[in-house]
Amino acid sequence: MVTVSSKEFGRTKEGRKVTAFDLRNDNGVCVRILDFGCTVQSITVPDRNGVPTDVALGYEDVESYENGTCYYGGVVGRFANRIGNARFVLEGKEIQLKKTPGEENHVHGIFNKRMFDASVDGETLVFRYTSPDMEEGYPGNLEVEVRYELRDDNALEINYKATTDATTVVNLTNHTYFNLNGQDGSTIFNHRVRLNSSRFTEYTELFAQTGNIISVENTPLDFREEHSVGERFNDDYYQLRLCTGYDHNMILDGEEGELKYAGTIRSEETGICVEAFTTEPAVQFYCGNYMHFDAVPKGKNGVRYPKQGGICLEAQHYPDSVNHPHFPSAVLRPGETYRQKTVYRFR
Repeated sequence: MVTVSSKEFGRTKEGRKVTAFDLRNDNGVCVRILDFGCTVQSITVPDRNGVPTDVALGYEDVESYENGTCYYGGVVGRFANRIGNARFVLEGKEIQLKKTPGEENHVHGIFNKRMFDASVDGETLVFRYTSPDMEEGYPGNLEVEVRYELRDDNALEINYKATTDATTVVNLTNHTYFNLNGQDGSTIFNHRVRLNSSRFTEYTELFAQTGNIISVENTPLDFREEHSVGERFNDDYYQLRLCTGYDHNMILDGEEGELKYAGTIRSEETGICVEAFTTEPAVQFYCGNYMHFDAVPKGKNGVRYPKQGGICLEAQHYPDSVNHPHFPSAVLRPGETYRQKTVYRFR
């Protein structure tokens, strides 16, 4: 059985109330989600000794979520990851997006800084947001719905839906950072990872995409068998050097649109494991290489999270796919419905 409760989390700088919703099952798993940014604020699971452990990085107050730059736990959009030079052509028209500060590209978008309308449907949390036409330069009014459900098998299921009144692009994901050791300020180098991926897409020196698809064979990006994050992190491999570590779009083996296994993260310290499944064609495997640049000094429990302090498995379409026609299309037209399902199961 899953129970749903809520309480005020704080207020935005404009004075809007932010609500925290708790999903709790009989196994001691509790997921807290905010209507600000549709944000997963905490995921508490028992470790091997039954000790409740919060395995999701984040902040303890609304102001930090407003000022933070790491996207902790938020839903990002309209387009997850990077769009090269913040531009693309859609139906013959050039679309210029807002460039992300410090980049030549557009990164993720603004959804994690927006208030979502929240409601409860039985044991499911439902969040909705209308992204207005030309928000950050994107055409069309985009109606977004995100549903969170905590299951009895300790799985957090996220279902996304979006519709538009004009042709646009959409690529939504959740940006939770996992540290399965808990809120102790540790790095994730001792975490063990397996990924269902035999290929990845290649970065340019400006962190856009070349369009090349590369085999993981004989590279430190080969996680088809389990490895610790730190084992090959400092290998002399050009894509690792370019990204100062793991921050890559890993193409999943299996059919796009079908729910498939994406990967596993495991902590030998706590015994906690999370398995990811998604209908998306890829996940961004990101190990927090830029966390130390966060504008907010401290995370939860007063801890300053270190560089490489968390792992993200961001289910997504390929980055910059709008500029590479051979990548899976992220175009959404009127009358169509964007759908995506991602599941994180803890054990």
